[in-house]
Amino acid sequence: MRIEIVAVGRTRPGPERDLFETYAGRMRWPFGLREVEEKRRLAPADLKRREGELLLAAIPEGAVAVALDETGRNLSSAELASRLGAWRDAGRPTAVFVIGGADGLSDAVRARAELILSFGRQTWPHMLVRAMLAEQIYRAQQILAGHPYHRA
Repeated sequence: MRIEIVAVGRTRPGPERDLFETYAGRMRWPFGLREVEEKRRLAPADLKRREGELLLAAIPEGAVAVALDETGRNLSSAELASRLGAWRDAGRPTAVFVIGGADGLSDAVRARAELILSFGRQTWPHMLVRAMLAEQIYRAQQILAGHPYHRA
């Protein structure tokens, strides 16, 4: 199964990108990052809608969509690994993790998601969330492989 992160905004050089690349480089699963961006200055509601359109267009047909949102489910690392393993074993070709912009995710993106996932109720910098998510996907890969990286 291929794993993709689709996120609003462009990554800039810095420690968050370095951390993301550290975990992305460790992946054994096919893994990628796709960034989308609306360059026009739009009112917040219009921008959120447009970003939602860009995010939805980046999700391949048949993919599992997982939206990251503070109101989502707070899964343990083992529970996330179990979900990924179940989707893989069911023959799902791709799991796409979706990270919205500063104003959050549109209702259309939330409706498309099979899982809405939370990293807690706090608000995290979006570039840091990419790194945190990459680490959790790497951890899930290691859990499913029976590797001792995850000790819980």
